Amino acid sequence: MKLTEIMQPNLIKVPLEGTNKESVITELVDLLDANGLLDDRNVVLEAVMKREQTRSTGIGSGIAVPHGKCDAVKELVMSMGVAHKPIDFASVDGKGVTIVVLLVSPFDKTGPHIQALAKISKLMLDKQFKEAVEKAASAEELHELVSAKENE
Repeated sequence: MKLTEIMQPNLIKVPLEGTNKESVITELVDLLDANGLLDDRNVVLEAVMKREQTRSTGIGSGIAVPHGKCDAVKELVMSMGVAHKPIDFASVDGKGVTIVVLLVSPFDKTGPHIQALAKISKLMLDKQFKEAVEKAASAEELHELVSAKENE
């Protein structure tokens, strides 16, 4: 699976407007909704927020991967954003987050969800790539970065 198969430039927000965890998650859910990918925006938002309350999805190194499972999507959907100022996500390393990748999948399709989480983690381990993502000036530029990295 390639992330760029499910994440198009219209699902990327650079820069994110939100200044806290809740507003950024809402912003990325609304992006999915605006593109017609959700059956019920409120169900999706509730699923992601509920998951976030159990344990922060701030995985460290300035990255957060909020995610949830619900019946308001038919398949795995993804949106992504970059904040110009670090956002407190209660990350495991205590540092603010600048890269946020939102994943939502149906309850019965765990495989693609896990594959996407693994793919995101692997990509973000590359320090140069992560820095380029943080400096992306537009959604198109960020999409091109991810696409080029996946095609290496």
